Amino acid sequence: MTRKQKKVLLRILISAALLAGALAFPSGFLKNLLFFASYALIGWDVLWRAIRNISHGQVFDENFLMALATIGAFFTGEYPEGVAVMLFYQVGELFQSYAVGRSRQSISNLMDIRPDYANIERDGGLEQVDPEEIAIGDIIVIKPGEKIPLDGTVLEGSSAVNTSALTGESLPRSVKPGDDIISGCINETGVLRVRVTKPFEESTVAKILDLVENAGSKKAKAENFITRFARYYTPAVVLCAALLAVVPPLFLHGLWAVWIHRALIFLVVSCPCALVISVPLSFFGGIGGASKCGILIKGGNYLEALARTEIVVFDKTGTLTQGVFHVTAIHPENLPEEKLLEFAAFAENYSSHPISRSLKEAYQKEVDPARIDQVQELSGRGVQAKIDGIPVYAGNGKLMDEIGVKWHSCHHTGTIVHVAVGGAYAGHIVISDELKPDAVQAIAALKQQGVQKTVMLTGDAKEVGEAVAKQLGIDDFHAELLPGDKVEQVEKLLQKTSGQGKLAFVGDGINDAPVLSRSDLGIAMGALGSDAAIEAADIVLMDDKPSKIALAMEISKKTLRIVHQNIVFALGVKGLVLILGAIGSANMWEAVFADVGVSVIAILNASRALMIKK
Repeated sequence: MTRKQKKVLLRILISAALLAGALAFPSGFLKNLLFFASYALIGWDVLWRAIRNISHGQVFDENFLMALATIGAFFTGEYPEGVAVMLFYQVGELFQSYAVGRSRQSISNLMDIRPDYANIERDGGLEQVDPEEIAIGDIIVIKPGEKIPLDGTVLEGSSAVNTSALTGESLPRSVKPGDDIISGCINETGVLRVRVTKPFEESTVAKILDLVENAGSKKAKAENFITRFARYYTPAVVLCAALLAVVPPLFLHGLWAVWIHRALIFLVVSCPCALVISVPLSFFGGIGGASKCGILIKGGNYLEALARTEIVVFDKTGTLTQGVFHVTAIHPENLPEEKLLEFAAFAENYSSHPISRSLKEAYQKEVDPARIDQVQELSGRGVQAKIDGIPVYAGNGKLMDEIGVKWHSCHHTGTIVHVAVGGAYAGHIVISDELKPDAVQAIAALKQQGVQKTVMLTGDAKEVGEAVAKQLGIDDFHAELLPGDKVEQVEKLLQKTSGQGKLAFVGDGINDAPVLSRSDLGIAMGALGSDAAIEAADIVLMDDKPSKIALAMEISKKTLRIVHQNIVFALGVKGLVLILGAIGSANMWEAVFADVGVSVIAILNASRALMIKK
């Protein structure tokens, strides 16, 4: 418990002791004095908040209801009930505060990724400074056990890096000189010298913290409904209570004391705490539970949409496949294999695409930039360049058709890079990718979660797309797509969802931003260290496991079930006791259960949203 919670608990215990003492005394001045002392101790802050809120124009809230009900009980001589209502209300508030604190724990754990300092090399020594003072290009030293404060590149040292705070995975990652590392992880074994590549405000840890801190601002429909419901519900029940207290004595010759007491019971029961607290707490718990698994959900609205997903569309490379390409075949037309590979590697030298990297790795020699001129990337087709003054084109069949070069297909399955040199077809190179280990499991798990259709979009050749889709059990695929074509395909698929159904697009977040934005739900895969993924997507999976999409859907459905349970339970119990109170069949103690008891049960149920099995 916090210090504030401990103080409230002490007040509850002392007030309960005073109430017990008052009940033990025979009637008289001292008995009444103990009742007043107990009430003043436990209820002064509620009365103060009610007065303060009324002065600010906020009349109808739970503080007003509790103040009106308990003061009314005192005026009608029901001292024990007045004190008990306020006492149990405070017990419920304490329980709620504690439950919210527990539900925030996973978010707090995530917030622990914020670094306290960075070790910078200055004047031959190490100096601890605020990470925000570090500039790009500075050299920092990270000792074993320290948090990595900024994104950078390892210059010296090797170590195991714990990424569990970001990914939910306990297995550490090995880093060595030349590897990129990101902030928010923990250096476990060796000393690392790192050159900083991003300022703190643009680092991975800063972006993630900003995402989580603002998750609560994007409310689900159920949360917005409860907010609107409470706005009209509370004034309505106060009006009903007033009518219940006044109409029967005036027009039906009822006793004032009896009907005022029933109206007070009505007020206690009507307090909307169970809904106002438990529904947002359920969504917060769901978001917190997901974050423990390395799934960052940017708001309750996205958590709610995830449960209604009917169609899941995947990008292929880097999402369902490893995105690590290898040259598996070289088929020259009229020159040696080594020369064909050399032209392709030189033409692709300035590209950062995985296919380009695989060509350069297969070449295994230094690429001389002086031999390369007039390089131009052709979106969705390939590249063109001049190598030793000779025009070279490397890309897909569309590029060959565009420049008027006759080419032929290959019997190998994979990504085919066709090469034209000096206006003539020089041959092609086959590059293959591998499926991610859990990709097949991911598609099967999505179907178990009720996804009606899975679709794969790729810029690769039709044969490659067909082979991957068949291996994974994907329902449909579209190949040889340009970036703009993917948006067009998503537009068509959006029209096939039902009224409440949603379409989710899963991509790497780097070149899929337009499609992520256009879909109902953008999910970024393998976003560890990807700024574009964190910014463009609605849900961010911090590792490379597509199987976590099904886990995220399971979390969202569990959260919504809990929300619906709480709404039905709270309204059902309150409605029943309201009717019983109005006809005189429920007393103040049953009203306390309908308020505090229902709130406690709803909060306990909401806390289940945090309990996620990885």
